[in-house]
Amino acid sequence: MSDAVSSGGTTPGSPESRRIVLLRHAKADWPQVPDHDRPLAERGRLDASTAGRRLADTGIAFDLALCSTATRTRETWKLAVHELPHRPKTVYEERLYEASLGDLLAVLNEAPDEVNDLLVIGHNPGMHALADALSGKAEGDTLARMTQTGFPAAAIAVVGFTGSWKSVEHGVGTLLDYWAPHT
Repeated sequence: MSDAVSSGGTTPGSPESRRIVLLRHAKADWPQVPDHDRPLAERGRLDASTAGRRLADTGIAFDLALCSTATRTRETWKLAVHELPHRPKTVYEERLYEASLGDLLAVLNEAPDEVNDLLVIGHNPGMHALADALSGKAEGDTLARMTQTGFPAAAIAVVGFTGSWKSVEHGVGTLLDYWAPHT
């Protein structure tokens, strides 16, 4: 893990030093249920725990987790959070399901000022679009790796920025880290 991830690229603890961590739900199954109710596949359950360990490895103590209300995102979070040393406050946010890039930016703009490190558990194409849109800069080859893999199930992107949540917009951040299972 690079120093940029652990420090967010700015002074840790600074009220304006913030990180957004985006986690796409793990691989879902395709039973005959409405899309919102699709559960994780067996591989998804394994990958969700692995993603949780990767989140723990970042050393980020999340202040808040926003999770889509879909079954597969809730299951991903339930398995991932058990790997974290600190369980953040979790809010299940209906607007994250089938969210457009604009919807996702609106949700981020509403984050409380006291939140420095925010985890969002959601869906593609939104998670990839948001990571790409926020990342005006990138550390090392993170952007190339994210672009190459297309943000698969259980992928994680860490974006750092300085400023208020109300200032979150296109190009405001730096892609500090990117990880995907099976790559």
